[in-house]
Amino acid sequence: MAWVVRGEFRKLWLGQLVSASGSAVTTVALPLVAVVTLHASAVEMGALSALSIAPHLVFGLLAGVWIDRWSLRRVMIWTDLGRLVLLGSVPAAAALGWLRIEQLYVVAVLTGVLTLLFDTASQTIIPALVPREDLMRANSAALLNLNLASTLGPSAAGLLVQVLTAPFAILVDAASYVVSTVTAYLLREPARPPAQPRSEVRLTAGLRVLFGDRMLRPLVTSAAIAAMAGAMQGPLVVLFLIRELHKSPAFVGLNLTTFGAAAVVGTFVAGPWCARVGIGPCYLSGTFLASLNGVALFTGLTPAILLGQVFAGLGMALFGVPQRTLRQAMAPPHLVGQVSASWRTLVIGGQTVGAAGAGVLATALGIRPTLLIVTAGMLSGLLVATLSPLRGLRVLPEVARSIAQD
Repeated sequence: MAWVVRGEFRKLWLGQLVSASGSAVTTVALPLVAVVTLHASAVEMGALSALSIAPHLVFGLLAGVWIDRWSLRRVMIWTDLGRLVLLGSVPAAAALGWLRIEQLYVVAVLTGVLTLLFDTASQTIIPALVPREDLMRANSAALLNLNLASTLGPSAAGLLVQVLTAPFAILVDAASYVVSTVTAYLLREPARPPAQPRSEVRLTAGLRVLFGDRMLRPLVTSAAIAAMAGAMQGPLVVLFLIRELHKSPAFVGLNLTTFGAAAVVGTFVAGPWCARVGIGPCYLSGTFLASLNGVALFTGLTPAILLGQVFAGLGMALFGVPQRTLRQAMAPPHLVGQVSASWRTLVIGGQTVGAAGAGVLATALGIRPTLLIVTAGMLSGLLVATLSPLRGLRVLPEVARSIAQD
């Protein structure tokens, strides 16, 4: 994979690696600021979590329109600087004794908006930075950043919170945006197709590309269903291990670490596996492996539970890399941003519904029946993709331009 991290893509990749690592620290530190420093209630914690996700649902489609009209390089620079200021305000307010939960709400919303813009821009620029034949490897490298950060970040965050206290641990994330800003500034942005006149811009253009193509339609449907089921499973796994199986907190930590390590390995495997079996079967195999985690949990056996996490981590990479590559490669060049933003709106929307529904179903039915429903949900997402042309897709098809002209 190292040989694809070169040229202009290397600058983007390095900036993403540093900023993703910092963001992983804040993912742990910001809730700890609310709980430990501000003694937030359960309602306040729920509001903080919801506000961090809300921008993706409220502004997702708009973000795609903006990204397709603006300079991607400038978007990444200004969103990095904005997040630097917002996150830096937390330790500054704590040092002055002015920190309040309302400030955390504002920081959560505004950083959510800026992250939405940055992530959409960074995914949109990848097809312009690497040749089409290297797109799969480039997405594997980009996903490696996220998996490394999510695996190592929480442990580093715990140590930093212990040493510096939660508000000042966020300084690490703020500092990471300095590096990301510099790499974005040094990036030479390739020429892009001219943006459509404002009178011809449609907010739903990205959705029309996704649902108007015979390959992308089952892909986004399958991914949204799987995302909803996966978001339901996430919070229930800890409850199931502790309350039903009486496992120790140390085992829970080992479980999460196993998943992260497997996901990192999966990013190296995804490209060669797609080349061997085809891009469609790679996506199907990844979704299938991820769904096995629920089955492994029900055995109650420690080796099986850990093996389930290995399957889930590998599966996430095996379905994540081909789906990113497909939508980037098949979107009309002038609509890549809108397609990426529409995808994020649908998938993150599914995660929001799943996370909210998990607690309701677990309370009404119990944890075990809910986990069965979750596993069935992931398998239904797999079924949608299996019964579609994705099953026989071996290589990247031609760009679906006709939909953009409607």
